[in-house]
This record gives sequence, structure tokens and C-alpha cells, in this order.
Amino acid sequence: MASALATAIVVFTLAVTIVSPAWNVGSDPTSRIALASWAVLLPAATLFVCIARLAAHRFFTPEDIHGSGLTGGTERAKLLQSLLQNTLEQCCLAIPVYLATAILAPASLLPVVPTAAVMFLVGRGLFFVGYAQGAPSRAYGFALTFYPTLLLLVLLLVLGAFRATG
Repeated sequence: MASALATAIVVFTLAVTIVSPAWNVGSDPTSRIALASWAVLLPAATLFVCIARLAAHRFFTPEDIHGSGLTGGTERAKLLQSLLQNTLEQCCLAIPVYLATAILAPASLLPVVPTAAVMFLVGRGLFFVGYAQGAPSRAYGFALTFYPTLLLLVLLLVLGAFRATG
């Protein structure tokens, strides 16, 4: 998990130092909302994939067609439900943080918003692939989803504290 945190820090640093100077997206409210809107589509897409996978499984599996609330569920349904639940939790944290970052952060930091969204997508993919093999196999994917969001949240809280006291 520490390597995913290091990855997030390095990728954010590259986004701010390399992308930001060439960034052509305006910092007006409309541009910021558009940026956030595009960025939140990646977490939403991962959530859609989770929902679709579980729904397709239930539709084609007689033991699971009635849903987990009415049956014990097969092992595959439980696995897909766990992936869905974790992805939902990550989306519930990431989406408002991406929106807030796009609206509140200084213009020079705006490239971190789509960068975080891409890391979310890559992290979820790695999490999905490694999940069934246990915690060590899914840790990097989980952390690459979580840490960029956490870093943005901490950044916003620090910026907010400085604004409140300055």
C-alpha cells in the first residue's frame, strides 16, 4: 500500500509540474464544473461495471436470480457483491472530493482532478483482478483507488484551514 501512496504522490507531482504549465482548461466556474463532470465519469463507470457484472451473474444463475436478500448467494455472487460494495464506498468518497477539488483548488492544481480519476480507474482494475487472490493481491489496487482521493481531501482541508485563518 505504501507503494501506491508513493505512486499517487509522484503522479500528482508530475501532473502539477508538467501538465499544469501547459494546461489550457480555463479556471472559470464553468470550466471547473466541466472538468469535475468529466472526471467523475471514471468512478461512475467502474460502479456501472460492478453493477452490471453482478446483475448479469444473477440473471444467468438460478441460485442467485432472487437476489442476496432472499438467498444465501453463491460464492461468485458474494465475490461480485463485495467488489460492488467496495467500489460504491470508494465512489462515495471520490466523487464529492473530485467535485470540491475542481471547484476550490487553485488553477495550477486542477490537473490533479483528472489524474486522480485515471488512478481510480486503474486502481479499480487492479483491485478487481487481484481480489480473489486475497488481501496482498488487491492491496495496491485498493490503495491506488483510495490514496489519491485521500491526498486531495487532505489538500482541500489544509487549503481551507489556511483560508479560514489567513
